[in-house]
Amino acid sequence: MMDLVGYGAFFLTTALIFSLITLGLNLQWGLTGLFNVGLAGFVAIGAYTSALLTTPDTAGRFGGFDMPILIGWLGAMILAGLAAAMTGIATLRLKSDYLAITTFGVAVVVQLVALNAQSLTGGPFGVGFIPRPFAALAETPLLFNLSNLAIVAVVTLIVFLALEHLSRSPWGRVLKALREDERAAISLGKSARFYRVQAFAVGGAIMGLAGAVQAHFIGFIAPDNYVPTLTFQVWVMLIVGGSGSNKGAVVGSILVWAIWAGSGALTSVLFTPEQQARAASLQIVAIGVMLCIILLVRPNGLLGDMPRRPRFGKRKQKVVADESGATP
Repeated sequence: MMDLVGYGAFFLTTALIFSLITLGLNLQWGLTGLFNVGLAGFVAIGAYTSALLTTPDTAGRFGGFDMPILIGWLGAMILAGLAAAMTGIATLRLKSDYLAITTFGVAVVVQLVALNAQSLTGGPFGVGFIPRPFAALAETPLLFNLSNLAIVAVVTLIVFLALEHLSRSPWGRVLKALREDERAAISLGKSARFYRVQAFAVGGAIMGLAGAVQAHFIGFIAPDNYVPTLTFQVWVMLIVGGSGSNKGAVVGSILVWAIWAGSGALTSVLFTPEQQARAASLQIVAIGVMLCIILLVRPNGLLGDMPRRPRFGKRKQKVVADESGATP
């Protein structure tokens, strides 16, 4: 029973970390309409920044400043936010698919730097010995997982409440106006580029924070953690939960991660170790099938805005009334 509770805490902690990334993407896409498919790069920037600031001194690698974890998280947000702002200044004049291609290129560049700059990032060997919150409780897995779950839950709640407040503020209403009708917003004196860069930077900072939280939760990071599969997972989480809804971002993250983890556990049981590498692709198949089903039933996601359809009786009455009024 204790093992089950400990695994549940571990599962929820991972799901909430994904929720942080999805909340950042929801600010960029759901609220502002910025098509960012390079989010793995900003997550990686946050993870490596916090790791370099908080790890002990290591020979042959830059960093190792041995700072507190909170300082690492703050540095991750600042650097990821600055990287997102510079990316936004350079690319946000582009539209839709061109912006997607450019942001994807940024993510590829970040991963290649992490893979080859061995004196900075450890190269393919990654960065280890990242301090973990409540490391003294590591010998008691249940308490350790519950303590980490509490920290991640508090961070996620703070980000969620802040984004809810921002979405209802005048700043958030301007972003929605730019998403819905850019020309109308510009005609009212609003700078589209200025607000979009701000939204892109804040979303990137949240993604960087998520990367830092994940790095300290796992204790080790490597370039393989930030491949395009991460971008695919987060986009599916946002679409399933409902684009434009912060609640949907959290619910979609938990649901998709449950299916991803469950399908992974199922393949490990049904297939031999020699076949599991190929069977891992079934996880993507399971997510794709679930995405198709949800979009057929709820085109705007589970918690997205759903247009109301008139009931058959009311529609019939309206048609009869129109026909009676149209008679000469």
